Amino acid sequence: MPEFSCRVDDDVPPELRLDRYISDHLKILSRSQIKARNLKAILNGKAVKVSRILRGGEKLELAWAEAESHLLVPQNLPIDVIYEDDRVIVVNKAQGMVVHPGAGNRQGTLANALLYRKLNQRNVGKFDVISGVNTRPGIVHRLDKDTSGILIAAWDEEAHAFLSAQFKARKVRKTYAAIVQGCPGESKGCIDKIIYRSRRNRKTFTTLESDRASGIGRRSITYYKVVKSNGKYSLLLLRPKTGRTHQLRVHLKQLGTPVLGDPLYGRADRNFPKATLMLHSKRLCIVLPESKKQVLFNSSLPGRFLELLCRM
Repeated sequence: MPEFSCRVDDDVPPELRLDRYISDHLKILSRSQIKARNLKAILNGKAVKVSRILRGGEKLELAWAEAESHLLVPQNLPIDVIYEDDRVIVVNKAQGMVVHPGAGNRQGTLANALLYRKLNQRNVGKFDVISGVNTRPGIVHRLDKDTSGILIAAWDEEAHAFLSAQFKARKVRKTYAAIVQGCPGESKGCIDKIIYRSRRNRKTFTTLESDRASGIGRRSITYYKVVKSNGKYSLLLLRPKTGRTHQLRVHLKQLGTPVLGDPLYGRADRNFPKATLMLHSKRLCIVLPESKKQVLFNSSLPGRFLELLCRM
């Protein structure tokens, strides 16, 4: 994590905000980068917001997140584009595609594919690839590898900050479809739990009741509705209010109706032993940075859903 410290100039202009001082005077980060890289500021030993008005002469300490690696390899991978303009792109992510490079997944990810598209369609030159200028695909949110469906990314840092702010403020409406084992006791409801990483298996998460004072984990809320059910299997629509890791999968397990084909939270199924994770990001409602208008994106249920629904 990069760090920087200095003494604020004694003769700063009146009513000068800290973020303006960082971007216009220190020229360390732009205002969009301040948001995108989660900058932390300490003024005279106390944490402050970037909207803080400076008096001059204060001791300033800054720390921010590293930009994503610019050594990302552009790859010509097939992606299903739902929408694209000069600021954003909305894709229908295929099941099995990792969103962003990580341990064991440096290539073949959506980020690799988006970088290739950016370099070949958005007039980014070879020099930019070498220097790392303006080549980071702005992944705003993520889907698990085996979750398919709608995902939005930004082409520039200001658009990335604009979209990220909506996710942080919970102004984005997301709807998922899931085929689960069993049927909830109610046709619709709300799951409200504290979610935290399991001590037994660090790859999984578990829950506590939301009103229990645990001191660990974070509150997670999911609304659900049963669309179709034969008692043994059900098609649900899910609307998460929060966006915790594995939230929907953990919530459905706690409800007693795990997602069919879930290798972490599900159970073996005799009727569909080869089923893969039956979870799909179906709708996304968000305000776009260029038009400042709210847009609803839809993704049809994939073939693996339709095949199982015909057998329900």
